[in-house]
Amino acid sequence: MVHEILVVGPLQCNCSIFGDEQSGDALVIDPGDNIPEIERVVARHGLQVKAIVVTHAHIDHIGGAHKLHAATGAPVYMNENDDKLQDMMDLQASWLGVRTPERTAIDSPARDGDIVRAAGAEFHVLHTPGHTPGSISLWLPSQKKLVAGDTLFRDSIGRTDLPFGDGEQILRSIHDKYFELPDETVVVPGHGPVTTLGREKQFNYFLQGL
Repeated sequence: MVHEILVVGPLQCNCSIFGDEQSGDALVIDPGDNIPEIERVVARHGLQVKAIVVTHAHIDHIGGAHKLHAATGAPVYMNENDDKLQDMMDLQASWLGVRTPERTAIDSPARDGDIVRAAGAEFHVLHTPGHTPGSISLWLPSQKKLVAGDTLFRDSIGRTDLPFGDGEQILRSIHDKYFELPDETVVVPGHGPVTTLGREKQFNYFLQGL
């Protein structure tokens, strides 16, 4: 399986591209910006984007989703609880001093327990609210990988001081959804370096005592 992580946009969001060499199908997670670069990586591997997943509706994760959908026709998956954050995209753009991106139409609400079948694999949707009400993570059992969005980082967790954030809820999400996964699970956060769940359980200050 192909898995490339591109750092995109001014806030350096981790955009994951998963691909299946046999079928040529690709899944793109969090295309926040730099769509031409994403398209170049997809083309280099001889892939076609068949699905787009947005882990949450902050502009650095969703900002390029409309453009990628328009270019590929791939359906967009996002949890519907983040619709109100999409309604605030003008405000989000003003925080960064960038142009407001076109609104992304959501083709599937990506609810807890759903399975997104793409790139020759099954991506299990975990609803992990706290950073935002509709934050989701994607668990890929075949690779023991967790794409965590902005719920968990190496040595930290997602901030909860932005609109609709909830500090208690994000810790419940980590405990209830992540702690059921194997310690060797590779965690791909929304920003920063890749880590493992076992490492974060041991060293991440915010997870102590969960």
